[in-house]
Amino acid sequence: MTDPTNATEPANGTEPANGTEPVIRGNYPTPSSNKVFSTILRWDIVLAVAIAVIGGVIGYLVDGWPGAISALIGTALVLVFAGITVASILVANRFTASPLYTTLFFVIVLGSWMLKFVLFIVIVLLLRGQPWTNGTVLFLSIVAAVIGTLVVDVVVVARTRMSYVSDVKLPNGE
Repeated sequence: MTDPTNATEPANGTEPANGTEPVIRGNYPTPSSNKVFSTILRWDIVLAVAIAVIGGVIGYLVDGWPGAISALIGTALVLVFAGITVASILVANRFTASPLYTTLFFVIVLGSWMLKFVLFIVIVLLLRGQPWTNGTVLFLSIVAAVIGTLVVDVVVVARTRMSYVSDVKLPNGE
């Protein structure tokens, strides 16, 4: 129990007294959502390999090497961007013990989304009109990979056995 006369300790265990840093108490295990995101990342990689192979073959049959390269670039773009989102969440979850966890989480995740947005626009502008790419094959491989990663996300989350209230520590220590 905290001594109410001690001005440096928080009175209720969470709020700091006299403007000092909050005291971190308790055991902060890795969030249970990390397993879900790791599974999503693994399945996204498997999906990307499948789309790269199938799209590469179809792209090659449609337009030769420019078609195959375009399919591989489109698939790689989606895999990298999906990986950035998952990786940013996994990195942000490392700060669960911090009193600024919520702020850090959103700064990291939203920052990665802004980075992806700018990076995507730059890459699309650089690839537009290049003689060694096929715009249609590139577009279709991106669409296939985006739809595929969304399906992976839905299936993994739907099959996950996680309680509605995971990562909660009850007052009696359970």
